[in-house]
Amino acid sequence: MAKRTAATKSKVKYSKETYSYWYESMLLMRRFEEKAGQLYGQQKIRGFCHLYIGQEACASGAITALTKDDKWITAYRCHAHPLGLGTDPGAVMAELFGKATGTTKGKGGSMHIFDKEKNFVGGHGIVGAQVPMGLGLGFAEKYKGTKNLAICYMGDGAVRQGAFHEALNLAMLYKTPVIFVIENNGYAMGTAVKRSSNVEDLSTLGESYDMPSFAVDGMNVEAVHEAVAEAADRARRGDGPTLLEFRTYRYKGHSMSDPQKYRTKEEVEEYKQRDPVEQVLATIKENKILTDEEIDTIVKNVKQKVLDAVKFAEESPWPDGQDAFKDVYIQEDYPFVME
Repeated sequence: MAKRTAATKSKVKYSKETYSYWYESMLLMRRFEEKAGQLYGQQKIRGFCHLYIGQEACASGAITALTKDDKWITAYRCHAHPLGLGTDPGAVMAELFGKATGTTKGKGGSMHIFDKEKNFVGGHGIVGAQVPMGLGLGFAEKYKGTKNLAICYMGDGAVRQGAFHEALNLAMLYKTPVIFVIENNGYAMGTAVKRSSNVEDLSTLGESYDMPSFAVDGMNVEAVHEAVAEAADRARRGDGPTLLEFRTYRYKGHSMSDPQKYRTKEEVEEYKQRDPVEQVLATIKENKILTDEEIDTIVKNVKQKVLDAVKFAEESPWPDGQDAFKDVYIQEDYPFVME
């Protein structure tokens, strides 16, 4: 990934409500993930755990560009998206704990957060598996004749899967209302893009299918919003899909067990100089969009939400053993489910 310089001062482009949402939602994502990392170290969260720290603008900026009726699907780094969409933080934390009150009743864990009410169709653990599913979500909206669309997130490693190319081809063939987003944090699981691909500019991958494709500063929430809004307009006009490469960076490892030997501490610190949360806060302060009191209120509210989420998760019950036989088939009396 090419070296990028620090961001310059941003001018006010959007409403106070939008900037407030961006700051509060990204701060919630950040503090929630930081707490999840601590709890993982205490073995209160088990299994895999992939944190979104550093990538918050990729979710928050897109949410303000879309509507509540649009569909969302992503890979297994999936805690932040539902938080931004309004899913109860307690339900997300409870799922990480494996509790019955979690978003998938404690059966999915970190990689499988779902919220049907928020049209969040889940995190998915198989690399690239969500890409054709995202295409299907968009095709369903086209089939039903709505003006809704689907936005499908994936990591940079997923573009090596054949399903990615199949989905892009069909999306253009059927002019499907879907936005494909590559969250390119530079290393996939732990291998730099330049070591795994002859094509380092991943935004060009859509050109093989004549799909409009653009690189976006994924560390800047305004840039993300603008790119997604443009892609959404195209989809709703009936002109089909767009591929967006969000050039972002995760401060933590691929998962909690990642020693991160493939990059330097200096590189991580360099990217932190363009931190998405700090960028939007700087814009808010420099342009006096919010008062110091309003900012302090947001900070306190976010802290309390995270504390409440942990308390809810810790006090929630474990699933009953018989719950393993539930939600497997839509037919409740399916004959092959044992009593």
